[in-house]
Amino acid sequence: MSTGELLDIEPLELKFPFELKKQISCSLQLSNKTDSYVAFKVKTTNPKKYCVRPNTGVVLPRSTCDVIVTMQAQKEAPADMQCKDKFLLQSVKVNDGTTAKDITAEMFNKESGNVVEECKLRVVYVAPPQPPSPVPEGSEEGSSPRGSVSDNGNINGSEVASVTRLYDELQDKSVEARALIKKLTEEKNNALQQSNKLRQELELLRREGSKSQGGISFMIVVVIGLLGIILGYFMKKT
Repeated sequence: MSTGELLDIEPLELKFPFELKKQISCSLQLSNKTDSYVAFKVKTTNPKKYCVRPNTGVVLPRSTCDVIVTMQAQKEAPADMQCKDKFLLQSVKVNDGTTAKDITAEMFNKESGNVVEECKLRVVYVAPPQPPSPVPEGSEEGSSPRGSVSDNGNINGSEVASVTRLYDELQDKSVEARALIKKLTEEKNNALQQSNKLRQELELLRREGSKSQGGISFMIVVVIGLLGIILGYFMKKT
């Protein structure tokens, strides 16, 4: 950062991530340290190569202004990625209320007695950021990325698939269990219906037997035996 009397300038090096056939921009921030209006002007040794917006302006007291420097697309890379281009930023106090339209070249003329502050800026080319590698480090050829455990401990793809298969199997078994319970319930209900029917027939036989002299007692014993066998069979299945 430049610490002149009028403006603080950040940064002092214009760093461009150089790429062929691509426009690249970087920014400057000018901070007015005074209670006066300060006019500025930006010059370069290679005006055809760079576009500066704004190249002139006024920074209000105790405020800031951003300047965007754009390098035009280059067809060839410089030798050893070195750049000899330079910028010069001039600043001078002006009357309150001065606007960018009021700025003239005479304001920055030292021979006219104006106190002009100057700051030289270098241009530096830096390598562009590299894209991340598509293949994670430590992976083996032929191995599936879904089969690795993530660094943050989350469940990976293969574990999710295993859990899904287990869930599906449990769902199938649950359906089978419900079907079996339903079948056993129906058989139990049928057994109860048969039992009620046999009880009704037994009651009818008892009433008819009361009219006779007990000759039907053997048939009653047989019916009771059959009833017990049927109930025992269905209760064992449930």
